[in-house]
Amino acid sequence: MNLALFGPAFVQAVFDYVFYFPFLMAYVWIGGGIAHALVFEKRRHVKTDPLELLEAFPLVSVIVPCFNEAPRVREVIDQLMRTRYPNFEVIAINDGSTDETGAILDRLAARYPALRVVHHAGNQGKAVGLNTAAVLAQGEYILGVDGDALVDRDAIAWLLWHLLQADRVGAVTGNPRIRTRTSLLGRMQVGEFSSTIGLIKRSQQLTGRIFTISGVLAMFRRSALLEVGLWSPDVLTEDIDVSWKLQLAGWRVRFEPRALCWILMPETVRGLYRQRQRWAMGGIQTLLRYTGQVLKPRNAAMWPIFIEYLASVVWAYAMFSVLVLALLKPWLPPEWRYVGFVPEWHGVLLGMTCMLQLLVSLWIDRHYDRRIMRYFLWTGWYPVAFWMINMLTTVFALPRTLVRQRGKRARWTSPDRGIVDVK
Repeated sequence: MNLALFGPAFVQAVFDYVFYFPFLMAYVWIGGGIAHALVFEKRRHVKTDPLELLEAFPLVSVIVPCFNEAPRVREVIDQLMRTRYPNFEVIAINDGSTDETGAILDRLAARYPALRVVHHAGNQGKAVGLNTAAVLAQGEYILGVDGDALVDRDAIAWLLWHLLQADRVGAVTGNPRIRTRTSLLGRMQVGEFSSTIGLIKRSQQLTGRIFTISGVLAMFRRSALLEVGLWSPDVLTEDIDVSWKLQLAGWRVRFEPRALCWILMPETVRGLYRQRQRWAMGGIQTLLRYTGQVLKPRNAAMWPIFIEYLASVVWAYAMFSVLVLALLKPWLPPEWRYVGFVPEWHGVLLGMTCMLQLLVSLWIDRHYDRRIMRYFLWTGWYPVAFWMINMLTTVFALPRTLVRQRGKRARWTSPDRGIVDVK
């Protein structure tokens, strides 16, 4: 390392960036979340019956890609069949599962006339499963649901309402809630989904562009999907990729917090790390693939989310560098002794800001999860645990993404679904 080039003043600036970037962004998200809640999420809006808002009930095609979902797929399909929306079909794709998923789906198809099952001979990947179902779908509106997600009875109606209101809305993403809450990691993720994912989507919706729809629950306009070539089979996060493709093609993407689904998340450090590694690699893939298009003046509306994500990648490397230098400080030249590698008052301020962000996000989401406020105290470890995991996964994601074979298909792996599945 050339210490003449990267001297104490430069490193101190990096250190300041490490702490003040999340500090400033937290208040952006807090302000955006509060503004969104006051305008769009008043209690009377939450209590509205979405079926009364719809002027028509067009056919909605629900597609459920599955890989080794035998323990969960029955309750997923059963829950879908309880939806209050009156006109829908379900297409389940068994993507080469090696367990009993295919047999269970066939038995369910015999019970439910609205269910069709398609079997892939081998593991083709989630994007291929989605594309297969989208081609077979009969509806103009396509709802993608993960094979372990329990969809709220009114979710279809809430999502469809946006698509019927505006012709240029190409997709609407729902509001995933965490089911797995049996461990500290699971309970912390309840706060994380509200304080980061929920607040960020609310803030970004106010600016007109959203970084990613949630692939676990999202409804698309079929014509929009066909225009952008459906889902890309060679990316690790097909939901981020299709979000950017749609918006770069001029389609709008929206977030609907009243469209709920209950999902399973990892409750082990290994499972959580693998999931976040995939997310980080998928985000960087998107960044590398679409930077040229985003930088064109006609796509200036995408610049805020582009800059925000690029800044977060830079932050991860800055954080990693500060930690390495802190470990090496005893062996650095004497002029480095005054560099503040250890956070003092500003670290405390950042920690208080993070807790405020958590509190505000849980307060907003209390309409959708009545018990969510009880998880505030469990999220105290969130800044340390999740920042460290996200920092490490991003740092290692960039080189792994760069060496990944271009065009290589992203296939299924069986993720950590949590220690105990609870509603």
